[in-house]
Amino acid sequence: MKTRSKRTVFGIAGLASAFALVILVAQAQTGPAQSVPAGRKMAEEAYKNIQVFKGVPADQVIPAMQFISASLGVDCEHCHVERAFDKDDKKPKQTARKMIQMMFAINKDNFNGHREVTCYSCHHGATDPVGTPLIADEEPKPEPRGAMNAGGTNPLVMPTADQLLERFVQALGGADALQKISSRVEKGTLTGFGGRQFPVEVFAKAPDKRLSVMHLPNGDSITAYDGRVGWLGISGRPPREMSGGELDGARLDADFYLPVHVRHIFSQLRVERPEKVGDEETYLLLGENPGEPPVRLYLSRQSGLLVRLVRYVETPLGRNPIQIDYADYRDAEGVKVPFRWTLARPGGRFTIQVDQIQQNVPIDDAKFAKPPEPPAPALKFTSP
Repeated sequence: MKTRSKRTVFGIAGLASAFALVILVAQAQTGPAQSVPAGRKMAEEAYKNIQVFKGVPADQVIPAMQFISASLGVDCEHCHVERAFDKDDKKPKQTARKMIQMMFAINKDNFNGHREVTCYSCHHGATDPVGTPLIADEEPKPEPRGAMNAGGTNPLVMPTADQLLERFVQALGGADALQKISSRVEKGTLTGFGGRQFPVEVFAKAPDKRLSVMHLPNGDSITAYDGRVGWLGISGRPPREMSGGELDGARLDADFYLPVHVRHIFSQLRVERPEKVGDEETYLLLGENPGEPPVRLYLSRQSGLLVRLVRYVETPLGRNPIQIDYADYRDAEGVKVPFRWTLARPGGRFTIQVDQIQQNVPIDDAKFAKPPEPPAPALKFTSP
């Protein structure tokens, strides 16, 4: 394929992460050695022809390739031979290895090994970095000196993290009302991938089970978390278990009482400078745990509701952002529920619009469980 001027759609976390593109991209290479839990496979154990990424967990290969794709605005085939990703036939693949080694060296020699410089630092979505400063189209606007209140005159008095979370819970209907709901089934339409539309169903059950089904022409695409295991399913293929940052994201998405649990999920919560999400003024609440990427919660200054959540998948090359925008909140049996959300990552996005919702309906736990892999076909022998 030709290089795209914009970042490629690489399989989106959540529903679209189940597409085959995400699974097929893995035969590549991955960064410097890291400490890894016992029993976790290394890239060179799982994939062929690993060179610059030896000693990196195998579950970081796909996110690393996604990061390169988004940083350079290219498809898999820019560097790889289609359906033969381990081959070294293409020059861009050799160049990519050299660039990765250069990036590691810059960070080691100048930033004590901390990942300050990434592929995106120079490329910004293009295959060729721009070496000449650009001329501005208009007079640059001065940066504001500080956050202002609604009148724009006095510095804004920032609420505490606890105050923001309490207002969020109350805006949804209150903790008691939220915890009276134990399950939710939503049906609607997913729009994305060039404006195409597909029926979608989302099943959620307290405390931490969630399954999304996108009904495609050739079969269903499934993303699920059963309270312990996250898995992806595509019609005609064996299910694939999630791991690493992908699993962390699925666990967060599946928390049925997330607004009530935020205080306990993160070891540190702090309120950052207010930001705008579209036309909405928001407070930014940053949730952090040691050794993990932060999670950003954007809470409306007007309604108190969550309008955006940004989380990250860690890779050896940089962090892949995943952004979820929530809208169209409506009352459903005493609690506010977003009837529309848009999930986006570098190179692609999709929107789900809910048409029907049912709550407190029985859902069997077996619905969320990863199906067993089909048995290997029996060997047939013929007489000589």
